[in-house]
Amino acid sequence: MAFGWIDEQAESRRHAGLVRTLRPRPADSPLLDLASNDYLGLARHPEVTEGAARAAGTWGGGATGSRLVTGTTELHTELERELADFCGFEAALVFSSGYAANLAAVTTLAPHGSLIVSDAGNHASLIDGCRLARGTTQVVAHCDPDAVRKALLTHDGPAVAVSDTVFSVDGDAAPLAGYAEACRERGAGLVVDDAHGLGVLGAGGRGAPYAAGIAGADDVVATITLSKSLGSQGGAVLGPARVIEHLVNTARTFIFDTGLAPASAGAALAALGLLRREPERAGRAGAVARELHARLTAAGLEAVRPDAAVVSVRAPSPEGAVQWAAECRAAGLAVGCFRPPSVPDGISRLRLTARADLTEAEIERAVQVIGETRP
Repeated sequence: MAFGWIDEQAESRRHAGLVRTLRPRPADSPLLDLASNDYLGLARHPEVTEGAARAAGTWGGGATGSRLVTGTTELHTELERELADFCGFEAALVFSSGYAANLAAVTTLAPHGSLIVSDAGNHASLIDGCRLARGTTQVVAHCDPDAVRKALLTHDGPAVAVSDTVFSVDGDAAPLAGYAEACRERGAGLVVDDAHGLGVLGAGGRGAPYAAGIAGADDVVATITLSKSLGSQGGAVLGPARVIEHLVNTARTFIFDTGLAPASAGAALAALGLLRREPERAGRAGAVARELHARLTAAGLEAVRPDAAVVSVRAPSPEGAVQWAAECRAAGLAVGCFRPPSVPDGISRLRLTARADLTEAEIERAVQVIGETRP
């Protein structure tokens, strides 16, 4: 029977407690949200939603084509200028998603005969970029510049190291300065995914590369998403102008994909303007994460110290994590639930995302619910 193997896999997932389900949320959900990536609380901010509506009214509901045909509007180029300036890079290129941006950066900067050195904790989009690239990938120990250095010593041709800046599972930050130093010793490039750093790290939320002093370097490329701190949707690659021009001419997820919807570009521009005016939002997100961590550990829970806005709480098993998250939801709290294969070390977790707009009472309530529902 066609696709009969699907039933076997479905049964295996059920047996292992790894079934995933869609859970549509209403517009007015009563849940306290510690599951989304809306770090700065901007997704529903009036200026951001008005920016989206204004852009849709001006440019239409969609981009109407690929960026190289009709999908580039003046709004897209304005967003690219603003992103590059804010994050400290020479140029930027906007994509329809952060996933597409990562695929573009890795595949176009790792041609045949090149070496890709990939951190073991990297996000799936970077891993898929490595799989699609024509270079050879070597996975190295997590957050270990010496491991990157040793891998680069094995190769004489073009090379690039690839890493998240803040890892989405535990919320720990990569040693970016160490990675950059290791790469420069061998003339290699560095590609970093700042999805979870933009809006939280760096002066006024300018991102992890800015905080590490490597933003704007001619050997550093960063990718970002517009769907987390900026409360919109889409992604971008930031880097030297010649790298961005190379992507325009070679990145398949740019050339053959419909451009980002104008509403998303308008929302991201509005959010970026807000962040420029209210840089304290970035510091607040980090402070909330640290407060959550302190209270959870004081309550006897095993939580990982956050370097940005992600707080990870260890669960006893995949089934235990699912049940824990379900009981939190029943008590009015939405939390993330990470299980294999989403977690490379096989340890299931609840993942909490701190938001800059959380109140003291909401932080207290979240910690109380998590503690009371622990397995």
